[in-house]
Amino acid sequence: MEPKYISKTMLKRLPVYLDHLRTLPESVSTVSATTIARNLGLGDVLVRKDLAQISTEGRCRTGRSRERLIQDLENYLNLVTTTASIIVGAGKLGQALLDYSGFEESGLSILAGFDIRPTVSHTESGKPIYPMNRLESFCRNYDVRIGIIAVPDYQAQAVCDSLVACGIRAIWNFAPVHLKTPDYVLVQNENLAASLTSLRLQLKESLKTQ
Repeated sequence: MEPKYISKTMLKRLPVYLDHLRTLPESVSTVSATTIARNLGLGDVLVRKDLAQISTEGRCRTGRSRERLIQDLENYLNLVTTTASIIVGAGKLGQALLDYSGFEESGLSILAGFDIRPTVSHTESGKPIYPMNRLESFCRNYDVRIGIIAVPDYQAQAVCDSLVACGIRAIWNFAPVHLKTPDYVLVQNENLAASLTSLRLQLKESLKTQ
């Protein structure tokens, strides 16, 4: 069932629901919106509305089928098939992302890494790392749709431009810089320093109330 409209904030909650449902014991066959909300610290009305948007199964007194709800979430999030991606920047962060196997469950298949001056040809798990002059041909041959940027801020825009020129339509950016892209290119920023600063401030405020 395709909803008429889904907000960005709701879209961010759906993978959280899916991860939670996957971690429940196999003995749990049904689950209610109230239980999910309580376990995740969310409002039960909010969770109920979210699930009604993506689930094709009606509610019963005991809740929804856990297995069916997982299937509905996976289908809606398009996790049945994987999207080909690559990483530019094969330093410690880039190699760690390349070797992380959990992305497959989120529908992301990271095929290879690229670097201006590769220091190794493969990661510990065997993922290949190529020089930048092979980027365009690789992206075209493997129909790569997502590019991950894990380079210093002063290199990020140039890398972004190269990815767009290679036909990349979505960018996951770990560089602490605002990227300029065409309107049709999607950008998701992950500013680790900003996230850490926010966490420290929240900790500071939390300690004040104790």
